Amino acid sequence: MKGVLLAAGMGKRTMPLTGTNPKPLLPIANKRIIDYNIEALWDICEEIYVVVGYLKNKIINYLDEKYKKDGKGKIKFIIQDEPKGTGSAVLLTEPVIGKDAKRFLVMNGDDIYSKEDILALSKNEFGILSKEVPNPELFGILKVEENLRIVEILEKPKEYISNLASIGCYILPGKIFETLKNTEISDRGEIELPTAINKLAKEVNIKAVKANGHWFPIGYPWSLLDANEEILKQMKPAILGEVSKGATIIGKVSIGENTKVLSGVFIEGPVIIGKNSKIGPNCYIRPYTSIGDNCHIGNGTEVKNSIIMDNSNAPHLNYVGDSVIGEYCNLGAGTIVANLRHDGESVKSEYEGTLTDSKRRKLGTILGDFVKTGINTCIYPGRKIYPRQSTTPGEIVKRDKT
Repeated sequence: MKGVLLAAGMGKRTMPLTGTNPKPLLPIANKRIIDYNIEALWDICEEIYVVVGYLKNKIINYLDEKYKKDGKGKIKFIIQDEPKGTGSAVLLTEPVIGKDAKRFLVMNGDDIYSKEDILALSKNEFGILSKEVPNPELFGILKVEENLRIVEILEKPKEYISNLASIGCYILPGKIFETLKNTEISDRGEIELPTAINKLAKEVNIKAVKANGHWFPIGYPWSLLDANEEILKQMKPAILGEVSKGATIIGKVSIGENTKVLSGVFIEGPVIIGKNSKIGPNCYIRPYTSIGDNCHIGNGTEVKNSIIMDNSNAPHLNYVGDSVIGEYCNLGAGTIVANLRHDGESVKSEYEGTLTDSKRRKLGTILGDFVKTGINTCIYPGRKIYPRQSTTPGEIVKRDKT
């Protein structure tokens, strides 16, 4: 069976992280999102077609380099130059999948799925991977018959139909291509894949297959923190770097090659640290933290429940809590991230001029790549700093810096 991985979107809601990187290349527990998906599909699909668009060369170059030895031409690319929706992206694969294909797999490239669930889906002739959700008004909800045959996908229904959501992973027949060609353009100017599936479901038995494993939808920057926490819980510890006798490590901790953990460091797992990094002296790394390659976490710094990407530094007297720090960032001495509102309400973050509720009691900052903060910078909860921006010494960041 052939597989299609949809990875062409811009990821507007995950800005500023996607200002310089496509969403499928964002790291969670020191592994790119797209790697989780490629690995999940590897033994199921003989060919994997990755539909790319936004910052496409970054994805192409990354996958070509990583899988050139083992891939043997298994991963191929299809360009979607204009963002016209998931239906349009799938339609671009017709020449390689074939309109007479018995079936093929389609999967969102920016969510993370359980390999076991994808395998279970693949054992059905046609199907949609589904998950019971507590807030069906936010999802495409499946209306099904008693035998789980899909009647219709209802996008964000205002009235309760069910709590069974389509989670963006499908087994479809080649017949879908002709259906997509005859699907009307939506108000967003896109060919919507769910609309085409609704038409197809009147002719073909498409089953809702319930997912029993994990599913991590990456809708907002803080979604990375949710996924990071759950993945780190399952992590296998491994100490490949050099740990000083004066350092303390408790719980599950993974430390990469050539990383040095200096005296006075206290690491409380689960924590993962990449290669060629320097940790310490005298710092505190708290649970559910991922630190990438070539990073420096220095004297008097505390990091908690955060993602710090490759080549970034928090070297002097910093506090980073419940935050996502992009690549090549540097926090000036005394930079402090606030992650809790005084009134105890959930933290809100600005998106396209309006405040979005993160539903998180604790949320720090989101820094794009190449951000530099001046000494003694203070950042309010939920504030974002966009790529290549900087702060002045003593600055208080009350609004997003774009």
